Amino acid sequence: MGIELVKVGLDEVVGTLPVAGNRQPFGLLHGGASAVLAESLGSTLSALHVLPDRFPVGLELACTHHAAAKDGLVTGVARPIHVGRSTSTSEIVITDESGRRICTAKLTCLHRDSRP
Repeated sequence: MGIELVKVGLDEVVGTLPVAGNRQPFGLLHGGASAVLAESLGSTLSALHVLPDRFPVGLELACTHHAAAKDGLVTGVARPIHVGRSTSTSEIVITDESGRRICTAKLTCLHRDSRP
């Protein structure tokens, strides 16, 4: 999918995804590609908070698509909303190269005691 991590830290995880190669039949960024980017960034953020003692797995992902991206790169920024012992929730905002918000996602991860 071409995801590249740009920044990895406890306060936020930032990554990019190219629109090329991730388009739906009408030539726009596929909503599923935005979901993959959101879950990848949010899961990475959860992992930073709970590994090595616990292992995060996606529990729920909700995406609202606000606008279409047609080319270039989109950038996702995941920030924690809640980090607890058994779950964590992140908000992921995805923007196009002009800074226009194209998707807002929320990911909740379950923290397992054993590796899945």
